Amino acid sequence: MVHVQQSKHVCLRLQGYRHILAIAFSLFLYAKPIEQIMTSWTQQYDPCGNIYLSALVAALPIFVLLGLLAGFQVRAHYAAIAGLVVSLMVAIGIYKMPAALALTAAANGAAYGLFPIGWIVLTAIFTYDISVATGKFDVLKRSIAALADDRRIQVLLIAFSFGAFIEGAAGFGTPVAISAAMLIGLGFKPLPAAGLALIGNTAPVAFGALGTPLIALARVTELPLESLSMMVGRQLPLFSVIVPFWLIWVMAGWRSMMEVWPACLAAGLSFGVMQYLVSNYHGPWLVDVISSIVSIGALVVLLRFWQPKTTWRFVDEPAAVEEIAPSFREASVAWIPWLVLSLLVFVWGLPQAKSWLNDWSKLEFAVPGLHLRVVRDIPVVAVATPEKAIYEVNWLSATGTALFLASLISGVLLGLTPRKLGVLFIGTLRRTTISLITIAVMLALGYTTRYSGLDASMGLAFASTGFLFPFFSPLLGWLGVALTGSDTSSNVLFGNLQQITAERLGISPILAAAANSSGGVMGKMIDAQSIVVAGVATGQHGQEGTILRYVFVHSIVLAILVGFVVATQAYVLPQMIPVD
Repeated sequence: MVHVQQSKHVCLRLQGYRHILAIAFSLFLYAKPIEQIMTSWTQQYDPCGNIYLSALVAALPIFVLLGLLAGFQVRAHYAAIAGLVVSLMVAIGIYKMPAALALTAAANGAAYGLFPIGWIVLTAIFTYDISVATGKFDVLKRSIAALADDRRIQVLLIAFSFGAFIEGAAGFGTPVAISAAMLIGLGFKPLPAAGLALIGNTAPVAFGALGTPLIALARVTELPLESLSMMVGRQLPLFSVIVPFWLIWVMAGWRSMMEVWPACLAAGLSFGVMQYLVSNYHGPWLVDVISSIVSIGALVVLLRFWQPKTTWRFVDEPAAVEEIAPSFREASVAWIPWLVLSLLVFVWGLPQAKSWLNDWSKLEFAVPGLHLRVVRDIPVVAVATPEKAIYEVNWLSATGTALFLASLISGVLLGLTPRKLGVLFIGTLRRTTISLITIAVMLALGYTTRYSGLDASMGLAFASTGFLFPFFSPLLGWLGVALTGSDTSSNVLFGNLQQITAERLGISPILAAAANSSGGVMGKMIDAQSIVVAGVATGQHGQEGTILRYVFVHSIVLAILVGFVVATQAYVLPQMIPVD
């Protein structure tokens, strides 16, 4: 009892420091006159007098970033800095955003990039490093090979099914980091490991982190959460069936894909059926968790009775050496880091656990000079609304903390000393430092785009397409995720715009809002944050442009397919739209 009271006292003292943190944050950012910092500013969306021209100008930072990455193969941190500079120039010079607000928005984004996003990446790679350092990853590889030594089956198990479980429990970059690192450890080449992890992390994203994207969408639009869950659950299951086939086709080609069609169908159909059932008859919270467990089970059962006729491996990859399958005890020990990780991530994602942990540790404060100083205006929102800017230091409830604890517990259980764990962590930190900085700059660019209204200009251009809006509605969500790196952020960003536009055109707002989330999942594979995370996990720092080129066309084609599905639901199969 005394211990609990002391702990609460310490936490209360920490929370009392939030005002000091806020002041320090402000002083760190810049030295500006107080009256300039306190000035509010209303976003303008058409500074060029033509919404399409304004949208092109607003897209300049994205063109610079993606062009340098994919076209000129510039290292990600340099491309990110260039994109950030251009976004600040456009925001301040053309959109007339006060410099103090623009710089504060960029700093707020950079802080979010380091925590919680960077913290997730660092701790996920730390877990992988522990597994490798203890020699248990070799045993894990043999246990997976005992199921199937075929690379096609391995990518279905890890990039699609297991990645979906991590997405459902944690989200926010965790599945890409974990899946890509595991594929590398299994012997995949770096580029396919990164690209396949990104493509696999699509269909589950809308229900990721225990339904967080849809919960946020319901909050900003005030549409029924159950109806949004049902609508997304009537759009994405088709892609849940398609993506496993798509993964194998990208990696091995059409003929090799057809050789393993039973495995692709088992993984995708089992996932898609459960995705539909849970989203329509329960809600968005456990869709990915339940669907992924059923998908893994379906694959494991299938492999008991069926195996590919040939074993597919990469060109120039040596033939698999016949290895003795590990004993049950050996395999169980080897899976400890990943089982502990899965358990803790799932527990950390439960609303009750998150709330309890936040009560003990959460620190938050309004970002000085930015909170409620930027006004988002009509027609992006129904009523002019000041934008919030709250920075949260939820150090205990953060997903990265769950991963860090999983790493420590796993290290101890696998016999590592505290000193060895410390050395490993420092090594992981050194290896990921540049990438963490890159993620911070990428998020700075995204936040500058958001608070300056550049994203809204691009969104309004999509929303002005009239009869074609149901087709372009998912592409707007795709753009939002590509800009922000998060389906949740995209829903917060464009949810109101989708709703308002749909109501003006006589289209169901449930359909349009859900389409934002469904289309957004296809943008997840090309957002800068995910590209950098995949590069870190596969040791491809400096090759982010190559990874982007690997997945870019797939992202666009799949997003267009979502557009056709939504347009069909709007005009041909309106009975698929739930009544709110």
